[in-house]
Amino acid sequence: MAYSRTALIETLKKHQHNFASTVPIDFQKEDFLTFDFSANNPELKNADFSTVKKMDDYVWGKLKEANVRAAAGGYNEERVIYQRGEQYHSTDEVRSIHLGIDIWMPANTPVFAPLDGRVHSFQNNNNFADYGPTIILEHQLEGLTFYTLYGHLSLESLDGKYEDQKVAQGEQIATLGVAEINGSWTPHLHFQLITDMLGKKGDFIGVANKSERDYYLEVCPDPNLVLNIPF
Repeated sequence: MAYSRTALIETLKKHQHNFASTVPIDFQKEDFLTFDFSANNPELKNADFSTVKKMDDYVWGKLKEANVRAAAGGYNEERVIYQRGEQYHSTDEVRSIHLGIDIWMPANTPVFAPLDGRVHSFQNNNNFADYGPTIILEHQLEGLTFYTLYGHLSLESLDGKYEDQKVAQGEQIATLGVAEINGSWTPHLHFQLITDMLGKKGDFIGVANKSERDYYLEVCPDPNLVLNIPF
């Protein structure tokens, strides 16, 4: 990085209240659930997320019970749900540290750019338990460059996209995808803040090994600096 992480954090904090919402809900005014998928949540001790249907039952059941339209959370959580995907396994450990914030809303929910930018890259990461269709935007703010990643989108979200395509704040860039397209997950947006793409395009690690937690939290600061959700 050509600038300090602290400089970006302070700059984002200055502009935080001016960013557009990434989904059609005002978290400042509307009730929502905070989801905890961490290993510390005793409610998950006997939860079964081995199929999308079982995850659907849990997620939509919770939203219906609370009478809210959305749930959000997950940054820096050590999660138990990634054992279902082979790509999260290595010879030594299971990747479990979540680097983004998830916003749980129905498929086809619009997704908007929180601030001006350009399309850095995009692709369909169509492995089981992966991102599915993914878009990464590049932004400039007070001379600092950073990136926002949008995962678990619809396939149509990639139509007409091209690298360097300009995107305006508040412009719709995508919709949320169904499980059959989005990597086999209950529909939600994975939103991630990235300071250095590390040479990657159309994809970036969203779940880190515990042993690399500190490194990736440096590269991927808290996405709520942009989302501004009142957790």
